[in-house]
Amino acid sequence: MENNNVENANNANNLNYDENQIQVLEGMEAVRKRPGMYIGSTGSRGLHHLVYEIVDNAIDEALAGYCDTINVQLLPDDVVRIIDNGRGIPTGIHPTEGISAATLVFTTLHAGGKFGGGGYKVAGGLHGVGAAVVNALSEWLEIEICDGKNKYYQHFERGEYTEPLKEIDKTTRIGSVITFKADYQIFETTEYEYELLQSRLREQAFLNAGVCIILSDLRHEGDERKDVMKYEGGIKSFVEFKHQRKGLENLHPQVIYIHDKQEDTEIEIAMQYNTSFYEAISSFANNINTSEGGTHEIGFKTALTRVLNDYGKRYKIIKDTDKNLSGEDAREGLTAIISVKLTDCEFEGQTKSKLGNTEVRSLVEKMMSTKLVNYLDENPSVAKTILNKSLNAQRVREAMRKARDIERKKSGLESNSLPGKLVDCTEKKSELTEIYIVEGDSAGGSAKGGRDNRYQAILPLWGKMLNVEKARHDKVYGNEKLIPVVTALGCSIGDEFDIERLRYGKVIIMADADVDGSHIRTLLLTFFFRFMKPLVENGRIYIAQPPLYKLTKGKQKYYAYTDKERDELLEKLSAESSTKINVQRWKGLGEMNSSELWETTMNPENRILVKIEMSDAEAADEMFSILMGDKVAPRREFIEANARYAKNLDI
Repeated sequence: MENNNVENANNANNLNYDENQIQVLEGMEAVRKRPGMYIGSTGSRGLHHLVYEIVDNAIDEALAGYCDTINVQLLPDDVVRIIDNGRGIPTGIHPTEGISAATLVFTTLHAGGKFGGGGYKVAGGLHGVGAAVVNALSEWLEIEICDGKNKYYQHFERGEYTEPLKEIDKTTRIGSVITFKADYQIFETTEYEYELLQSRLREQAFLNAGVCIILSDLRHEGDERKDVMKYEGGIKSFVEFKHQRKGLENLHPQVIYIHDKQEDTEIEIAMQYNTSFYEAISSFANNINTSEGGTHEIGFKTALTRVLNDYGKRYKIIKDTDKNLSGEDAREGLTAIISVKLTDCEFEGQTKSKLGNTEVRSLVEKMMSTKLVNYLDENPSVAKTILNKSLNAQRVREAMRKARDIERKKSGLESNSLPGKLVDCTEKKSELTEIYIVEGDSAGGSAKGGRDNRYQAILPLWGKMLNVEKARHDKVYGNEKLIPVVTALGCSIGDEFDIERLRYGKVIIMADADVDGSHIRTLLLTFFFRFMKPLVENGRIYIAQPPLYKLTKGKQKYYAYTDKERDELLEKLSAESSTKINVQRWKGLGEMNSSELWETTMNPENRILVKIEMSDAEAADEMFSILMGDKVAPRREFIEANARYAKNLDI
C-alpha cells in the first residue's frame, strides 16, 4: 500500500508539470548544482581534478613557450596553491563585459583565450571552463597576478568575487598564483592524496620536456615531502621510467623515438619492447590522457602491424607461406607513448578520454610508415629482435588456441556445464544477480547458509591460485583454480571475452581480512585485470569488507570494521554501563556463522562493498607489474617507500 501511495503522489506531481517547473541556472549556480557534469564526480576523483585544471592552464602557457616552472603546494587545512611563471592572466578591463579579464575568466563559463583568438595554438584545458569551475566549487579562491610591473589580487567565495581585482604592490615577477580551498559542501572528501597528484604531475613533466613541475606537501610540520620533476628526454624518459619502475627487462637497448610536425600538428612516439607478455600503450592529445584511445592510437597500431609484416617479408624473416602477424603479436611486450599536439582537439564525450580527429589517424600512419621503416632499416639487429619476439608471440598464441580447444573439452568450457562447487542462484536475469567468490570451503559453507538464494551465488575456492603476471598465457587456460571462475562467469577470457555472456551483475571477491586474504584478492584482481579487463572497466568487480571485530555486551552484538571503530565502540559502550564487553577478533570468514556473515557482509542493507574502478588504468597496470611481477627490486622499493602508511593490524 505504501508503494502505491508514493506512485499516486508522483502521478499527481506529473499532472502539475508546467512552465513553473522550468529552472534557469545562471553562471556558477549551474556548476554548483551539477558538479559531476564538469569534473566527473564529487568524490576523490573530482577533488583532484580541481588541481589538474589549474595546472593544465599553466601547462598551456608552457606549450605556448612562456612558462617553464610550475609549483604545486599542498598546504594545511586542505588548501592548494599553484604558482607558475607564465605570462600571467590578463588584468585589463574586457571591452564588452566591463570587468577585469582575470575576473571574467574565473566567474564566467566559456571565457578564456583558447577559442582561436591567438592566445594559444595548443591547449589541453577545459576551453574556458576550468578556472571558473574550480572557483565555483571552492569554498574560497584567491588569485595573484604579476605582469612584471604590478601585482594584482582578488578574492572569491563560492564562485563570486567579494571585491574587484586590485593592484596591491609593485613587482618584477611575471606569473600567476592561484590558491583555493575545495568546498566541503560539494565534495565527499577534501583531503588530497599526494601519490595521486605526484603520478599525474610526473606524467605532465614527461610530456613536456624541460618543464619543471615541483610538488610539495606542507600539510604536516616535520613530515614535509617534495618532488622536483623535470625530464629533458621527454617521452623517451617516460618509457625508460616505466620499464625501470616495473622492473622490466628491455629487449633492445635504446628507446625508439620518432617525431614529426605537419602544419599545426605535432606527433611524438616513443616505444621499446621488453620480455614481458603484455602491451602498455598510453596515448595523449594536447597532454590529455586519452585512456580510451582514439584516432591517433588506431593509426599507430595499424601502421606498426603493417610495417613489421612488410619488413619481415621483405627480409624473409616472415616466410611467404607464414601467416601475417596479428596486432596482438606485433604489440606483445611493447611499451609505447603516443603524444599528439594539435590546434583543435575533438574529443568524444565530456571526459575527453578518446580522440576523435579523423585526420590524425592518417598523419600518424604516414609518419610511422616512413620513419619506423627507416629506423628498422638503419638498425637491422633491433628489427630482427622485434620480429623474432612477435613471431614467437604468434606461435604461442596458436599453441594457446589449441590448448584452449583441448581444455574446453576436458573442463566443460565448451558446454553449458558449471563448476561442481558453484552454488547458483534462482534468478535468471543477470543484472539482478551477484556471485561471491569465497576463500575456502569453510567460509563457502557459511556464505551458502547465509545468502539470499534468489539472487546470490557462491563459488568457494581453495588455496592460492596462479599468479598470472608471471605465467605465460597458455598456462592460464588449464589452471585448475582459475577454470571454475571462468566457467562460472560464463564470458570466457582473453581475446574471446564477451561481457554480454556474463552470468552475474556483480562479481564480489570475499576473502579473510588478513594477509593471506589480501594476497588472494590481489591474485584474483590481477587475473581479472589481465584476462577479463572489461569486467573492471565496466565496474562489475567488487571487494566485500567483512568486519574485524564482534563486540558483545549482554545480548547485544556490535561489529567493528577497523581498530578505530572498535575503540570508539568500546568507549561508547563502557560509558553507557559497567556491563562486561567481550571483544572477539575474527581471524577468518569461516569463524562467522551464517547469520553473522549475512548480517555484516552479504546483506545489501548493511554490507560494505568496495567497487573496483578503472579511473587510472595505467597506474593499475604499473602496480600489478610491481607487486606481482618477477623482479624483486621494484617491489622492495615500493614497500620501503610506503611502509610508513601501512596499518598495524592485530593479526
